[in-house]
Amino acid sequence: MMNLINNFRRDEDGAVTVDWVVLTAAIVGLGIAILTTVQTGTQTLADNISSELADITVSNGQ
Repeated sequence: MMNLINNFRRDEDGAVTVDWVVLTAAIVGLGIAILTTVQTGTQTLADNISSELADITVSNGQ
């Protein structure tokens, strides 16, 4: 029984997979947080640019 417990304790199969899953989840979470933070400012800037472009009158040079 002790041999089984010691083998289980020393077995590292799957530990790297768990590390990668946690790391990937952290990166995805960080990306989502950055996206939501930047989204508001980007939308406001796009609206400002749109309104400025709509106010411009273009002459045909005559």
